[in-house]
Amino acid sequence: MAAPKPEEISHPPMDQLQGLEYCIDSNPSWGEAIALGFQHYILALGTAVMIPTFLVPLMGGTDDDKVRVVQTLLFVGGINTFLQTLFGTRLPTVIGGSYAFMVPVISIIHDTSLMQITDPHTRFLNTMRATQGALIVASSVQIVLGYSQIWGIFSRFFSPLGMVPVIALVGFGMFDRGFPVVGRCVEIGIPMLILFIIFSQYLKYFQFKQLPVLERFALLISVTVIWAYAHLLTASGAYKHRPDLTQVNCRTDKANLISSAPWVKIPYPLQWGAPTFDAGHAFGMMAAVLVSLIESTGAYKAASRLASATPPPAHVLSRGIGWQGIGILLDGLFGTVTGSTVLAENVGLLGSTRVGSRRVVQISAGFMIFFSILGKFGALFASIPFTMFAAVYCVLFGLVASVGLSFLQFTNMNSMRNLFITGVALFLGLSVPQYFREYTASALHGPAHTSAGWVCVFLSNFTSNYSK
Repeated sequence: MAAPKPEEISHPPMDQLQGLEYCIDSNPSWGEAIALGFQHYILALGTAVMIPTFLVPLMGGTDDDKVRVVQTLLFVGGINTFLQTLFGTRLPTVIGGSYAFMVPVISIIHDTSLMQITDPHTRFLNTMRATQGALIVASSVQIVLGYSQIWGIFSRFFSPLGMVPVIALVGFGMFDRGFPVVGRCVEIGIPMLILFIIFSQYLKYFQFKQLPVLERFALLISVTVIWAYAHLLTASGAYKHRPDLTQVNCRTDKANLISSAPWVKIPYPLQWGAPTFDAGHAFGMMAAVLVSLIESTGAYKAASRLASATPPPAHVLSRGIGWQGIGILLDGLFGTVTGSTVLAENVGLLGSTRVGSRRVVQISAGFMIFFSILGKFGALFASIPFTMFAAVYCVLFGLVASVGLSFLQFTNMNSMRNLFITGVALFLGLSVPQYFREYTASALHGPAHTSAGWVCVFLSNFTSNYSK
């Protein structure tokens, strides 16, 4: 019998991806699981360091304050990951800081009453307490929507066609954190990107004791090699007379994390003082909570597919959102300077390693808590240049976006209406935020500019790049 022609080969729709080594309930050996969990921890460091590095100086904080915020964000992220994997959706998802909360936090930072404080440390503490109060109040949105099963009722209307732009834009919406950041230090970013792709895709069949080492640990190996290379460039004085921006993105000693980190420090609730509450701050933060809810819903759907799990039922999805609301409440109590969401990059890592084991993610949560307490050791890993994380994001965010596009197989793409919905939703999902971004960059405020600051913040969260 003659072999079928390429154009005659069809691929029937499949609810679960093929080729995964470990699904949600199957576990690798303990040694392999610990190494994979450490890999998830390293990846989660990118967001945990980037957000405080940007926000804390604006609040008036010092390097010591920045280190404490990074430690707190990792500590609470580890707790939230445990809660989500044990009691929430029970999917292998890592919970960490969300960029969606940066818009309302920046609005709080520029509040007139806070900007008038002359002492930087006092201004930092007051700003942190205002942020904590806003997070505590705003967390009630997800708690109510989740535990009342209201979000579960809404989720019953999420068709495969509707989930395509939701999941795809979780990945595509992060395009500005990919190659634009890689371009800030191409001598590190480009080799990292190339090495990660080669290890994970072209040397994936190289095995050691029947273990595809290069594919399974592509991130760890690539980070180790390029980090050593970056440290060599730093030590040799390659960036000695380069601009400050280049040094921040290329040098391995510019973050000032190791010298500022304490040896042992356990974050605890209300460590910055009693939170303060303001209605305007809380309403602005609620918009970010809604954005986090939507992006996490897409991430849960993507994680279930990459972990070879059944799609989460409506009541499970709603329960997960409720526990995520508890996580944001913990963010407010501990003072992490931002709220929580599912880290899309770690969802992408499930597909890159082909390991969707829940135990691996729980081990990574243990690493997050352990290294947040042992400050010096955690700061050592957190000194990895941002450019290296951005290179990995180029692959992993793209992988998450492609998981969203894979839902098209369950729809009739010969229907003009389905083509219209898919194309318009994806195009506007990228084009509308770009308009608001360019407008804000030129006018220094969004198109919706009123005397009620919380209205501007609320609208900005749904239209800025942070909201995917």
